[in-house]
Amino acid sequence: MERIEAITAVHHPVRRRIYDYLSLHGTAQVTTLARALGLQVGSVSHHLRMLKRAGVVEHAPDTTGDRRTSWWQTSRSGLTWSAEDFTDSPADALLAREAERANVETHVGRLRAWHRRTAPLPEWARAAFSIDTLAWATPDELEALSAAMRETFAAWQAGIDESDAEADADAERRPVFVFAHGFPTVP
Repeated sequence: MERIEAITAVHHPVRRRIYDYLSLHGTAQVTTLARALGLQVGSVSHHLRMLKRAGVVEHAPDTTGDRRTSWWQTSRSGLTWSAEDFTDSPADALLAREAERANVETHVGRLRAWHRRTAPLPEWARAAFSIDTLAWATPDELEALSAAMRETFAAWQAGIDESDAEADADAERRPVFVFAHGFPTVP
């Protein structure tokens, strides 16, 4: 089970952006993070300390030998939780539900930004997708689907990471956000 400190730390909007950046780029200096995210260095340092305290990021080795800067990396590859994991503590359950809400807002915000884009990206528009389905399932069957999707996403990402060295020099790589939700509903 995830610790509530890790869940709440990542779902602060600025910390989520920092975590996502590090997840994509592996390691980064504080100044690089600040510049890439349009934030102040002091703010980034503060949020990195909060993420470190929660066990979500850690200092990375400085490969440049320049001891004036600090390098950071994620210490984990993701978070998986449910508000139901925290039924023993009403306060933690409330925090977990709020983190779920913030997570959904992040997902929907990214989707809205994609649909509001003004620059034409025909090759990306053809590649983008939306998948949904409606089916009968038990909680165990829905959990099995969740596990299968995580495995599929991990295998897909690993395949991309392995092909980086072999990538066509003309191919354009961009950060790509993929998400899916599965939950009980009423038709």
